[in-house]
Amino acid sequence: MKKSIFGTLLQLESVFLLITGAVSLFHNEKDWWVFMACAALSFVIGGITLSIGKWKARHASEDQSKYFSRADSFMVVTLTWVLFSLIGMIPYMMLAGMSIEDAMFEAMSGFTTTGASVISDIDGLSHGLKFWRCITQWMGGLGIVVFTFALVPTGEMRNNKIFSAETSGIGMDKLSPKIATTARRLMMIYLVLTIVCALFYYAGPMNAFDAICHSFTTTATGGFSTRTASIAYYNSPYIEYVAAVFMFLSSLNFGMFYYAIIRRWDIIRSNEELNAFVKIVLTAVVVFMLLFNFASHASESLHTLPMGLEEQFRSALFHVTSIISSTGYAAMKFDYVSWGDVYLIPTIMLMIIGSCAGSTAGGIKVVRFVVALKAIRNEFIKQLHPRAVLSVNLGGRVMENERVRRTLCFFVIYAIMIMLAISAMTLLGMDFTTAFGSSISALSNIGPGAGLTGPASNYSMVHPAIKWLMSFYMLVGRLEIYTVLFLFMPSFYKK
Repeated sequence: MKKSIFGTLLQLESVFLLITGAVSLFHNEKDWWVFMACAALSFVIGGITLSIGKWKARHASEDQSKYFSRADSFMVVTLTWVLFSLIGMIPYMMLAGMSIEDAMFEAMSGFTTTGASVISDIDGLSHGLKFWRCITQWMGGLGIVVFTFALVPTGEMRNNKIFSAETSGIGMDKLSPKIATTARRLMMIYLVLTIVCALFYYAGPMNAFDAICHSFTTTATGGFSTRTASIAYYNSPYIEYVAAVFMFLSSLNFGMFYYAIIRRWDIIRSNEELNAFVKIVLTAVVVFMLLFNFASHASESLHTLPMGLEEQFRSALFHVTSIISSTGYAAMKFDYVSWGDVYLIPTIMLMIIGSCAGSTAGGIKVVRFVVALKAIRNEFIKQLHPRAVLSVNLGGRVMENERVRRTLCFFVIYAIMIMLAISAMTLLGMDFTTAFGSSISALSNIGPGAGLTGPASNYSMVHPAIKWLMSFYMLVGRLEIYTVLFLFMPSFYKK
């Protein structure tokens, strides 16, 4: 059964490679054959794997063919993302002349919607390669498995465990008793949001190609651009506002859009994560506006700070939504590294917090902070009243102790992984600030880091070993830690 699922997923990737080849042909570029060849390779490998899986299923007992453990789901989801990246890296190697580590870094950054890049001249890339960078983020934003659940009508792709392994956030809403129906509803919301975003971009100074590509990476909160200067290329307040609005919308739990469509406003109003997220965004915008006004003396480059009130509000709104959504777009005067350390600290905090579970964004997720803060509050109360029986309530429902414990463990594992990454990066010659920002950027799927990997630069100068490490961290962050790390436990391989 596992091989059947791999085959189905790889054949889906071939479809997107064909679309990219068609874009290249439309622009009369000679590299169309690379994408067509990669599509054929993905399709053939998928077909062989699918045939092997079906043959084994026919010769297996009924119990064996139906049994699919939770461990199997972790394996399938993790290897799917790795296989997609391995095939997705081929165009970078053939068309941009990248090394293996650079190509894997770029492909993994795309599929995991991290947005970190090793390419210094994006403007010089072909339309086909630009489109491939952006559409990989669009696929990864909603989730490769969720895409397949929505599009492929096969029995293997109806497994609850696989869906949960990829959408492991504790606030992921199940919009229907049937997983396939939930996936299709999420897919439709995602598609409509992308189309509307593209139309708004096109209404401004973007051409059709740029509008489509940027709508892919905005709704996926990925941050890849068709321009080296990113959003700053257009020097347009209109584009910055449009990007900020859609980055904010894409940071919300997609279930909230569905409940808005069916007019279940009571569910939306009672959603604690949504309320907390809106408050965090508004507070952060005010904080950065105040910093622009009263902490300008701390800026290393005063001329990069926004000056007028409207520019301060726009820059604060764009900066906050770009970081907390894990998109990582760069706009005019967006280089928070040059603003000074006083601006870097709240920026790092937003990177860590992230957005809502059930969105396309990265980070720890707001719902985990809500649960953790309530659990901490209960512990303080128990210190005063040892016999008190307290529970963590979320949205009017009592959370099981197991879910609370798992949430708190998530914070501990996240912190340990950051410390391990910083240690490894500094041993390889990276300075502490850059290592700290880069590790958080990779694990939270942000893109820009700090120090030498800030928004004004890229990761091309990073040591090859660090690129492999960051590629792994991007995958771990996108699948929310547990799904990937389970594979490294000895007990995982025991019956």
